[in-house]
Amino acid sequence: MMKDEEEEEEERERSILPPPSAMQCQWWLQLQLKSSLFLIFIFFLSFSSASNYSVTVSYDSRSLIINGQRKLLISASIHYPRSVPAMWPGLVQLAKEGGVDVIETYVFWNGHELSPNNYYFGGRYDLVKFCKIVQQAGMYMILRIGPFVAAEWNFGGVPVWLHYVPGTVFRTDNEPFKYHMQKFLTFIVNLMKKENLFASQGGPIILAQVENEYGFYESAYGDGGKRYAAWAANMAVSQSTGVPWIMCEQFDAPDTVIDTCNSFYCDNFKPISPNKPKFWTENWPGWFKTFGASDPHRPPEDVAFSVARFFQKGGSLQNYYMYHGGTNFGRTSGGPFITTSYDYDAPIDEYGLARCPKWGHLKELHRSIKLCERPLLNGKTTFLTLGPSQEADVYQDSSGACAAFLANLDDKNDEVVEFRNTSYHLPAWSVSILPDCKGVAFNSAKVGSQTSVVEMIATNLKPSTPSPLRSLQWDVFQEKAGIWGIADFTKNGLVDHINTTKDATDYFWYRTSLLVDENEEFFRNGSSPILIVESKGHAMHVFINQKLQASASGNGSSPPFKLTSPISLKPGMNVIALLSMTVGLQNAGSFYEWIGAGPYSVRITGMKKSTVDLSSSTWTYKIGLLGEHLRIYDTDGLNAVKWVSTSEPPKQQPLTWYKAVVDSPPGYDPIGLDMIQMGKGLAWLNGQEIGRYWPRIGSKGEQCVQQCDYRGKFSQNKCNTGCGEPTQRWYHVPRSWFKPSGNILVIFEEKGGDPTKITFSTRKISSVCAHISEDHPAFDFEYSQKRSTGDFINKTTTRLKCHPSTQISHVKFASFGNPTGTCGSFAQGQCHDPNSVSTVEKVCLNKSYCELEISQENFDMQLCPSLVKRLAVEVVCS
Repeated sequence: MMKDEEEEEEERERSILPPPSAMQCQWWLQLQLKSSLFLIFIFFLSFSSASNYSVTVSYDSRSLIINGQRKLLISASIHYPRSVPAMWPGLVQLAKEGGVDVIETYVFWNGHELSPNNYYFGGRYDLVKFCKIVQQAGMYMILRIGPFVAAEWNFGGVPVWLHYVPGTVFRTDNEPFKYHMQKFLTFIVNLMKKENLFASQGGPIILAQVENEYGFYESAYGDGGKRYAAWAANMAVSQSTGVPWIMCEQFDAPDTVIDTCNSFYCDNFKPISPNKPKFWTENWPGWFKTFGASDPHRPPEDVAFSVARFFQKGGSLQNYYMYHGGTNFGRTSGGPFITTSYDYDAPIDEYGLARCPKWGHLKELHRSIKLCERPLLNGKTTFLTLGPSQEADVYQDSSGACAAFLANLDDKNDEVVEFRNTSYHLPAWSVSILPDCKGVAFNSAKVGSQTSVVEMIATNLKPSTPSPLRSLQWDVFQEKAGIWGIADFTKNGLVDHINTTKDATDYFWYRTSLLVDENEEFFRNGSSPILIVESKGHAMHVFINQKLQASASGNGSSPPFKLTSPISLKPGMNVIALLSMTVGLQNAGSFYEWIGAGPYSVRITGMKKSTVDLSSSTWTYKIGLLGEHLRIYDTDGLNAVKWVSTSEPPKQQPLTWYKAVVDSPPGYDPIGLDMIQMGKGLAWLNGQEIGRYWPRIGSKGEQCVQQCDYRGKFSQNKCNTGCGEPTQRWYHVPRSWFKPSGNILVIFEEKGGDPTKITFSTRKISSVCAHISEDHPAFDFEYSQKRSTGDFINKTTTRLKCHPSTQISHVKFASFGNPTGTCGSFAQGQCHDPNSVSTVEKVCLNKSYCELEISQENFDMQLCPSLVKRLAVEVVCS
């Protein structure tokens, strides 16, 4: 991005507030985001431990120690390039309101060092700005510099140019790699020091990480791997940052760093040294998606279970990877085949909205754990067996403060246990937290927080200068199938795609010719010759005499593929053009940088010679597309080709560029680009890269569920949905990318689609729900003030919140008794208080926020005395 473009984007960021809907679970945060810089500055001053004054950061076997105080920390991964600067304050504030203390991010080497010594820190890559936003929010930071990150990010975050520095082998005792790695890590450390961002300087950064999950691959590199791991740790520690360094999943980590755990569960993790604290750097609250696969989800009950178990077993720092996944804009996704969406089923969704009930359930969990901080970090622990699969861990310090965790590890059966002469009901696969060793403040299986129903509401693309007589005008430019301009080179045989393009583009043309005898049998009998292409990956379109005749691709687990397709040939000379495509480069694995792409065998069967092998023929090559080369998606390159204007753009036409000038959708809600009727390609708005689109259909053979059972150990394929549906339909377009008018949308379509069906969709909360039982843990803020007396507030309350600019306009459903179903499909059971709807209307109607207490004052508590009754509510906000 040029400097003047950066300044324009900064101006738009200042003029556009973060979308109000990003706070739908805690709407009052919107008022904070609208407050003046003066108020932010006052808050900044008030949080001295993470802003103005230098602090000491050390550790012992129990926890991180900040200024002499042991700290129990909840951390959230938010990657700055996977959102935009206009969203950063809202994301950070929403994480803080969710009970988070720390923001964690990787540092993305290939986004910053575009070529050797050519550094970039603008736009989405403004790392310093992101750190300072975290600091201004009064939060800490974990900076995972790596600089290898994996992260489903292109090439694992390492610049592709480094692979072509002579003699370089990644992630081993290799001098070229170590030189460039140390140079970049030192550059980042010095940048942070210059901006006073380490805690030792008064900044927010309390931990830094070198390398990433190297323990899985070290053995493949032999002794060189062991030497490299030790070198990386010692090199990082020598940077004198004043904060500890960590290495995750490093099974032989030197004593100079803290080794940490990454997994769905880390309660059984033990650091290498008994002198190190137990840290969990990646708790996966969901999973990433790949084009052509189903949609993974992780239930909030199981996420909460895993966190509670970790702290129950002595953990002191836990980080959600991801807390906000965001978007792989442009060509940043790796894998290959990782989708443009990196939503991750995270507590904050891709668009910046709190995912409820997951966000709210975890917020309640964090509150409860924080109430246990003093005995957890300073007390002695006692382990008790309460049953065959039931156990308790009790922490008590010298002052008498006591906290207990009661766990039921049975993944099928609820149990009642006796603890300190009191009976406790433990649902299957759950943990109850007792901050005073008496009353239950939280149970991981009992979700009582608000649920939101989110919909994508379509709005047709509207011309920037609308009038009754004006329809949307499209400009169209057709790419040539094959070599455009002058060929880059000609060679006998097939070359590797990645080694040739060096990832400057997804696209690479292979072209050859075939002379076909007019006496071939298939001309007479109506049969077709068969083209067979074997490729190392990732995808391919086949053009015969300028016409698209076949397409094929690999998938997320198996990039190599084999294309077998009948083709049409003509007598005489035929031109065969293969458009090879990458869909993100490999991002992890031993020696991953050597994995190639593109065709390695091309044959035709069904001819007189039986099989014609074209693999060693003379091939002509061209890197990229003409439109890419001329940057016709960018402001400066828009007029570099002759566009054809039409209100009826061609449909199902491959290799076509489409351009339209459109209005921004009204309002403040987040925006997605609906590409369900398109094929595969790339999209831009005002020169900003939206990313790869590909509404590829997931395999119907996958295992999907209608309803997920949270009980039992989770794996990434346990709770998938969307089998047989497009993996990704909507593509996030940040509000800050839009201008008031004159927005230029550019689409490159590879294989054919219907551009007239492209729409913007706004992401809206259509309704909010609550579903809570009368025996839900009676937690209230007031409890924390009454801990010294041991009193509990016997008050079960649920809260409903709408957007601050909307109110609860209609009670769609309400039933106190034994209602069935889930949010959006509630139904009355046999036990029902007939006054349920009127009660909810009385308390909540025409309000943006209301609290409903389950009490005799509001509901008939004597109803169905043998049942544990529940309240289910769904309201509409408008």
